Order: sequence, then C-alpha cells, then structure tokens
Amino acid sequence: MKFLFKYSNIQCIFFSLGLLLTGCSKYQDPSLDPLLLEKNTVKSPVVRSESRKINLINDVFWGDLHIHTSLSYDAYTFGVTALPDQAYTFAKGGTIEHALGYPIQLSRPLDFAAVTDHAEWLGVARHANGALSNNERLKKIISSGNPLAITLNYFKTVFSQMGDMQSRIDNFGSLSNKSITDAAWQQTIDSAERHNSPGNFTAFIAYEWTSMPNENNLHRNIIYRTNNVPARPFSALDSEDPLALWQALERQRAHGQDAIAIPHNSNLSNGLMYGINDFNGKAITAQYSALRLRNEPISEIFQVKGASETHPLLSDSDEFADFEIHDLRLSADGTKSQAEGSYARDALRRGLELEARTGVNPYQFGFIGSSDGHGASAPVEEDNYHGKLPMGDGTAGIRLGKTLMLPSKYNRGGMWSAMGLAAVWAKENTRESLFEAMQSKETYATSGPRIRLRFFAAQTFPDGMLMSEDWLVKAYEFGVPMGGQLRNVDQGSGPDFIISAQKDPLGANLDRAQIVKVWLDANGNSHEKVYNVGAAGQRNIGDDGQLAAIVSTVNVPSASYLNSVGGVSIFVRWQDPDFDRQQAAAYYARVIEIPTPRWTTYDAKTLNVTAPMPQSLQERAISSAIWYDPDSL
Repeated sequence: MKFLFKYSNIQCIFFSLGLLLTGCSKYQDPSLDPLLLEKNTVKSPVVRSESRKINLINDVFWGDLHIHTSLSYDAYTFGVTALPDQAYTFAKGGTIEHALGYPIQLSRPLDFAAVTDHAEWLGVARHANGALSNNERLKKIISSGNPLAITLNYFKTVFSQMGDMQSRIDNFGSLSNKSITDAAWQQTIDSAERHNSPGNFTAFIAYEWTSMPNENNLHRNIIYRTNNVPARPFSALDSEDPLALWQALERQRAHGQDAIAIPHNSNLSNGLMYGINDFNGKAITAQYSALRLRNEPISEIFQVKGASETHPLLSDSDEFADFEIHDLRLSADGTKSQAEGSYARDALRRGLELEARTGVNPYQFGFIGSSDGHGASAPVEEDNYHGKLPMGDGTAGIRLGKTLMLPSKYNRGGMWSAMGLAAVWAKENTRESLFEAMQSKETYATSGPRIRLRFFAAQTFPDGMLMSEDWLVKAYEFGVPMGGQLRNVDQGSGPDFIISAQKDPLGANLDRAQIVKVWLDANGNSHEKVYNVGAAGQRNIGDDGQLAAIVSTVNVPSASYLNSVGGVSIFVRWQDPDFDRQQAAAYYARVIEIPTPRWTTYDAKTLNVTAPMPQSLQERAISSAIWYDPDSL
C-alpha cells in the first residue's frame, strides 16, 4: 500500500495502529487497494462552466457552508493534514488527497463554500510544535503498551475532547496560544481571499463557534458577508451562551463586519437549540427573539451527523419522518438527545406559539444543508462517500465495522450520513448576493442530490399562469418565494402555492412533492400536517390525499437502481383546503426521490459483504418556509 506520511508523533502512532489493526482485520479492506482506488476514485477533470452573469430572475447556486481542515483540533487529531486551500480546491471540483492517502473528488464542482474551522484552539493542535504529544492523558495511553487499548483509549480521549467545555479545557487548556490562533485565522482569511472569484466561485470567510454545555450541541457556523472581519473570532471560550455570540456579532456589525450565525446539529442539542427558555433557563422574551431572528436567518437541517427536519416521535403521522435519524449525543456515554426542541419543524411550531405570547417569532428561519466534513472535503455523495473523520471512518472496512480498528461502541462513522448541500437562489455568484439571499431565506436544503426546487405562495395566482412561458416572472410578481411572508389572504380562496421541481441531472427520478403545514389553533396550540400535492410518473394522489409508496428498483448486491419509475419533474399548483385566515401558519415544500442505494450498500459491495440496514434511502430537498401572518389583515 502507498500512503503519505505527514503526521505528528501522535498521528504517526495512531496511523501505524490503524495499519496494524487493518492488517489483522476479519476482512481485507479492498477500499484501500491502490489499483481499485485509481480505477474507481480518480475521475475525469471537472471543468467549470463559464461564469454566470447577473440574472433578472434568481438562479440556484450550490454550496457547502460547513467544512473543517487540520486547523480544527478534532480534525487534526483524527489524521487530517489538509488546509483551507485544499478544501477550496476540492469544492471547486479539484482532486485532493484523503488523509489515508487516496484521491477524492466531487462528481461536480460547487458554486460556493466556507471553511468553518473550530474557533476554539484554532490551529493549535497542528502548529503547537508537538505540544499535543505532551498531553497527560495521551501520554498515559501511549505508555500502556497495548495496541488495542491505545486505540480504544485514544477514541475515548478524542470524544472527551469534543465534549463539554470543561473536558476540552482539561485536554487543551494548556495549549492555548493566541499567536497561533491569530495566525491560523489569518491563514483562513487569506485562503478564502485567494479562492474567491466573483461570478465564478464564492469563498466565504467563516468559522465555527462550538458551544457544547453538558455535552449538548449548540454549535453555530459564522459566515461573514465581506472580507471586513474581526481580528479574532468570538469563540465558545469567550462564552457558551448564544446570546453572548449574537451580542458580539451586533458589535461587529456596528463596525461594518456583517455576519450571520447558522445553527447545526440541533438533533444533538437535547432540546436546547429550539427551546422555550434561554441559555440560563429564563423564558424567552421579545427582545431575545428579535436578536436571534436578526442574527440567525437560516438553520442547517442536513449534514453528516444526521437530519434535523423532524423525528418520528414528533411527527408520528409523517411516513417520511424516519430519515437519517441520529440522536445519540456527542458524549462519552452516547445517551439520546431529547426530541422536543431539537428539530426544525418542531421549532417552526414553537415559533408560532412564542410569537402569539411575546409578539416576536425567534424561529422564523430558513433551511440549508451542509456537510460538516472534517477532511477538507464535502462527503455528500452516496456512491462516492469517504467519511467524516479519516482515522475513524476513512475506509469501507472501518465504516462497516469489518476491521478490529474500532469496535461498534466507538465506530460512530458507521451511523453517519452522506449529506448535505446548501441551495441558494440569488442574482449572481458573489459574497454579497448569496449573503443577501441567505438573509432573505430564499434557500433550501438537500440531502446531497442537486434537485432544483422552487416554492411560491400568493393570495392567488392568475389562471393559466403555469402554462405561460413567463410563469416564473409572474410568480415573483404576484407572490412570494420560499422564505417570504404572506399577507392579506382572503378566506374564500385560501393561499395559492406553486412547486416546481426537477430531478438532479445525474441522479434519481422524483417520487413526490409534499407541503408541510404548521399552524396555531384558536387556543394557541400548534399542529402539523403533511399534504401530498404532486406525484411523479404515471401515478395519482387518492381522494383521501394518500399516495402509495413507489416501487423500489434498488438492487442491493450490485448497489444499483433503475430510473424506470417516478419522473424527471413535478410542476403543481395547490391550495390549502384547511386554511383559516385567523390562524398563523407556515408552509414548506418537500420533494422526495425514488429509493436509491445508501452509502453503506455501496461499501458492502466494495467489501463483498451483506449490506447493513437500511440498504436504501429516499433522498430529498426541503425548502425554506413561507409564513402566513393573520395580524397583517
């Protein structure tokens, strides 16, 4: 095998253990065979199309606003050596080296990206000149002399490093070095500036604020509008309270340093991300809600560590709620995260309730997806998945637990997902235009496929509009797009919605289009309902609103499927039959593909083993909501 050895002492020790244990594995891991890698991983060069000029009507741009490099302490301790330059090269369609030495490349370039390395101890693990090897816990692990114990204890230590702040201070506190952090932040800035090419590729200056009180996830990615950024990021070492973060962003904004915060992995927040109380347990006020709303216009609902749209415990009548659910907290004991307050649909409901009580909705946010890849890459493609944390899930053998490297208790890589992407409707591919679109919430999330999705609502659209060549112009003229707000809707006709969806040109056919509605009743209690509004292919929705499950064409042994069912597009107009103009509501569109093989099935084919369950999945795109406000009457 040919590998690149570019590691610190700690990484060399762990990497050598990985090779040793893989060599003793129950299965040889063909995913590391150099000939197979050369045949299956190296693709033809990706050529970016000519720069798209400014549009009169918004165009969709694809991106990943959540990528980590070796400047993040957890990525570096898991073997990553790549830097922001490599991350942007990958996002632009180039080939880079995985930490285990093989080439990785997206099937198509992205339009924009952000390197979001952890602000806490930024760059310290990589640039501390071996100081990490003096960590007392790691020295004890190394001195034990038991290879398997070293591996297990290493992972226990790494998980504690990613746990609550006190655990991280215990592990890294002695390594704090402002000069290293400042240099790493400047390196982040310089790389984004080098790769930013207005009209062709957008590189945002960004970082991750990694608050994790009591091992509950309150992480945010901070995305700056321009290159006017602070000298040092505001990190969770400054405060773990989101309110303090928003106040810091307000102070920066006063100096022209405009930014937004994007929450992610609310599914692991144990109910805290979208709670009814603030960080200190006090009831949310209108002032608090307004500050959150201004600083957090969008939330990430798809990524490697699971989906945060909804949960079967919260949406038991939603047949598609059980999608890539990962609710084990990032804690040493792996307890489950509370569902209430941890998912976006639940947040939309709570937001309506809070608005009725306080006058301001703190959860009137849009949706995006992003990867949270920790290898300077975006591992979002099922048939091209290379894992999140290289030493923890960098090969098919490790991911499926077919080596002795990681027992299932610590092999979280086997549970994670190959997703997601951010889709932004904007005038042009520039920082300013994309940023403004994110502020206005004309965004949507996909689990990885590049499904093209539009969603509009109006009091009423003109008859025959869908047959018109300029229907899109009229949709903006008479209605509002995703992220917008409906006003002055008559009871007679109810709101009028349009969904336009086209399949990913390189992906699977579409199954169906749905509209998810949340609303408040007369007593101030929130509810939800999922409507099937469009069926792809030669299928019809029943009078009862039900649509039978589509036939699966997935062949598990060959990890393949056929586009012989479903359809390439859905274009539908729908009116809410249950509309009450006195009730506040929010609506969002969800478009679902036909079943396709999951990444675990592709890995199983590579290893010639039985694919674990689930063997297939139905990927999807989910729009930002459109809100109806009865107070506008």
